[in-house]
Amino acid sequence: MFRQWIRCGATLALIGLFGAGGAQAGEAPGMRMGVRGEIAVVSPDTLKVHANGGENVVIQLTKDTRIRAVTLANIEDIKPGSYIGSAAIPQEDGTLKALEVHVFPPELAGSGDGHRPFDLAKGSSMTNGSVGDLVVSNGRVLTVNYKGGQQKILVPEDVPIVNLLPGDRSLLKVGVKIVTFVTQSADGTLTAQSISAGKDGVTPPM
Repeated sequence: MFRQWIRCGATLALIGLFGAGGAQAGEAPGMRMGVRGEIAVVSPDTLKVHANGGENVVIQLTKDTRIRAVTLANIEDIKPGSYIGSAAIPQEDGTLKALEVHVFPPELAGSGDGHRPFDLAKGSSMTNGSVGDLVVSNGRVLTVNYKGGQQKILVPEDVPIVNLLPGDRSLLKVGVKIVTFVTQSADGTLTAQSISAGKDGVTPPM
């Protein structure tokens, strides 16, 4: 069973995204799904991915498949005005605690703008927006602004922070961890719309 996401914007959240659930090949033609896993086989037009749920999934590549590199970052890479996404869970005081943070390149500013449910953990959400305040000395708190709202997100020191950078097919190698958004056709074929591939051994945390 795949864990299904409602895609948000043109990226992943990263990256595009969300709603928990599952789907099997052959169900609901045209649906969009997120697949997390490790590349097992690479050919010019397809990937075979060993998904985190244990399935082996064949995914078609096209000239329009967007590829991003996922690299390690840290809190100092986030500045006021940075455009980020963060999967998070609610705290008792109404603020959010990050499960991961990804930093978009400037050309993707605005992607998936907003705050919505996500499937990374029970009760989790995804927030994509521009950083307003960034308080590192007081618990590493980000104020994230998006159209129609704002969220304060606590980023614990053990939470992964990554960059999303422009990439190409040279990133797609056996053993590389990926998050990919796919569409499913009537015959069950899965086609990648976007792929976020870990670089230098990074596992995309989204």
